Amino acid sequence: MIAVAAGLIALAFWRIDYDWKWDEVWAYRRRFVTGWLATVAISLAALVISGLVGLVTAICLGSKSLVLEAVARVYVELIRGTPLLVQLLIGFYVVASAVGLENRFVVGILILSLFSGAYMAEIFRGGLKAIPQPQRDAARAIGLTRWQAFRLVILPQAARIVLPPVAGQLASLIKDSSLLSVIAISEFTLAAQEVNAFTYSALESYLPLAAGYLLLTLPLSWAARGLERRLRHEG
Repeated sequence: MIAVAAGLIALAFWRIDYDWKWDEVWAYRRRFVTGWLATVAISLAALVISGLVGLVTAICLGSKSLVLEAVARVYVELIRGTPLLVQLLIGFYVVASAVGLENRFVVGILILSLFSGAYMAEIFRGGLKAIPQPQRDAARAIGLTRWQAFRLVILPQAARIVLPPVAGQLASLIKDSSLLSVIAISEFTLAAQEVNAFTYSALESYLPLAAGYLLLTLPLSWAARGLERRLRHEG
């Protein structure tokens, strides 16, 4: 199916009457590489932080404390109910300016992490809730502490459940990083926009952009599927 789709796209490109200007875009190859490396760094940092935020928030959502649950629920609903573009603009030009945080990369990573963390939280909450209560009770009955039961019994089983949706969310996070260009962060998308502005070559500027994001998201999807098979086998 993928081969058929790729063939149709290739045929469409071959049929169009277009004067390709790859030589002009090639002159800006270093700008693409620099932007791609910036996107890699931003994505890696946001992947780690959003995972931690999502896990902590999921635990708070299942907490017996009404205050913790309410705070976590407000955070999740507020983030998931508003566009990332608006969050970036308000987060950088309003919140970050108010507290004196001027580093665009730090602000971008934090906002992207909080955005993805809200979605991660619901994924983790669903995975944790799927573990039957008798298993929790059995873990406590054999003398495990609440933390030991969570780490040794609940978390490994929940990981198998949440892995597929988490992989999809991580891929979305990488693609969502393209919106950081609106606050002038020199990442991959902004590099493509600048090259397009310099050369007036839209297709030649944005096709490398698509290839660069595929280079990031496809290995992530393959790794997630491999890990999923391994966990299923171990289970």
